[in-house]
Amino acid sequence: QLQAFGGGLVQAGGSLRLSCAFSGHTFSSYTMAWFRLAPGKERQFVTSISWGGSSTYYADSVKGRFTISRDNAKNTVYLQMNSLKPEDTAVYYCAARSGGMDSDPHKYDYWGQGTLVTVSS
Repeated sequence: QLQAFGGGLVQAGGSLRLSCAFSGHTFSSYTMAWFRLAPGKERQFVTSISWGGSSTYYADSVKGRFTISRDNAKNTVYLQMNSLKPEDTAVYYCAARSGGMDSDPHKYDYWGQGTLVTVSS
């Protein structure tokens, strides 16, 4: 089970930190990722992190602004979002898969319920 937290309304240029709590399985065995779904658009890969946290991968649209991290002792993955833009407005979903990092959402086994991020201009 995955539960995402931390969404909200923020002005352009601001920051938010999303959290995703993982339960029911061995967290450290799973690659974690964030995806987002904006109105009228397809689900988009944002970032992923490897089991131990040593490897990360970002979509070009968020590179340099967003940072993914994980705390395996707390079974939690985070998404620090800085320099937010109106085009970052979306529902953000955390996801887990037992394989390696992948940007294809169909490769992910478990999904959180989503948390809404709204960036005003």
